[in-house]
Amino acid sequence: MIIIKENYSIKPHNTLGIDVKARYFTKTETLDELKEVLEGYREYFPFLIIGEGSNILFTRDFNGIIIQPAITGVTIIENDSEHCIVEVGAGENWDDFVNWSVENKLGGIENLSLIPGSAGSSPIQNIGAYGVEVKDVIHSVKYLDLETFETVTLLNHDCQFGYRNSIFKNHLKNRFVIYSVVFSLCHNPVFNTSYGNLQAEAEKSGELNLQTMRDAVIRIRRSKLPDPKVIGNAGSFFKNPVVEVALSDQIRVKYPQMPSYPVSEEFVKIPAGWLIEQCGWKGKRTGKAGVHEKQALVLVNYGDASGTDIYDLAMKIRDSVFTEFGIRLEPEVNII
Repeated sequence: MIIIKENYSIKPHNTLGIDVKARYFTKTETLDELKEVLEGYREYFPFLIIGEGSNILFTRDFNGIIIQPAITGVTIIENDSEHCIVEVGAGENWDDFVNWSVENKLGGIENLSLIPGSAGSSPIQNIGAYGVEVKDVIHSVKYLDLETFETVTLLNHDCQFGYRNSIFKNHLKNRFVIYSVVFSLCHNPVFNTSYGNLQAEAEKSGELNLQTMRDAVIRIRRSKLPDPKVIGNAGSFFKNPVVEVALSDQIRVKYPQMPSYPVSEEFVKIPAGWLIEQCGWKGKRTGKAGVHEKQALVLVNYGDASGTDIYDLAMKIRDSVFTEFGIRLEPEVNII
């Protein structure tokens, strides 16, 4: 049954804990319910689709309807000696799905443990961590086309995946609602332990397997990143910038210790958190908004900070990084 709530605070539905109101809010538990709500409201009000609100910053009330697809379920649709094809409802919690895959001895997403959000949001920005991106295991994405109101299945190679990017953030922006994602997981995973101290952390638990990899990732993330249930945050606020090697070399003259990771012969990726830390922002607080003391890439809400407080802080950080390094950071968080 569809329940429409009016003048509804969405503080519980965004991990930054910003207390703004939606004129209307609803959860839809089936594709038919999703269609019904959109057909009834979209011609008269602006609408916004959210997952678990883990990658969004609200700077004002939303004078329209916010729809949270809550379509759940994990279904094995094909299984052979090498791969298991699994369809996951958009409303499934991402880390719950990762845990399910590990418990069922299916590999490919263990490095993506503890990333907040829903399964349906994972393809949009091609979530990634510890050397793995979700594009590596996505078979296809199923979405509702908001122009034709037809359902579409988009295969991996048509999703135009890039670093924290996809067709859903570009060509299809504002034209889709994902209702399920199909993943290709493997029975004989090859573990990626190349990132940071993941190898050493995993070996603390003995034999390298899916569970010890997941446990290692969880320990590392918890040691560096604040729990949104304890202190409001949206994880990494900015993307790690990809810059030309020439600029990287120029910066390294002044900062020889600068970390960087090759992307191609012409480009390297520089950790945004390192850039922000060099500008003196790590642990800095302005009012009730601040930069996390352990991870400069994470902006936090220390209480009842407004969305504008967080946004203003983010822009000051961006400007200072540009002044010092000539690099303009791009928000990873969606700003409303």
